[in-house]
Amino acid sequence: MLTTLRNYGVRSDHLFIAGMVSIGLSVASWASSRKAEDVARADRWGIFVGEWAPTFFALGAALRIDETHR
Repeated sequence: MLTTLRNYGVRSDHLFIAGMVSIGLSVASWASSRKAEDVARADRWGIFVGEWAPTFFALGAALRIDETHR
């Protein structure tokens, strides 16, 4: 998977930025759906989007290790 990401030109910094953006999107989706829907569904949206951040950070860390050891 790291090879594929590297072939597409993705760097570790891109994935760290995506992780930070997903945290912001988590808060934004929670806040916007809280006004439009019930609280339980808003919480689920926030948690769903918030789960992307650890994935992006983990892939970013793996790519950073790969970049520094090449």
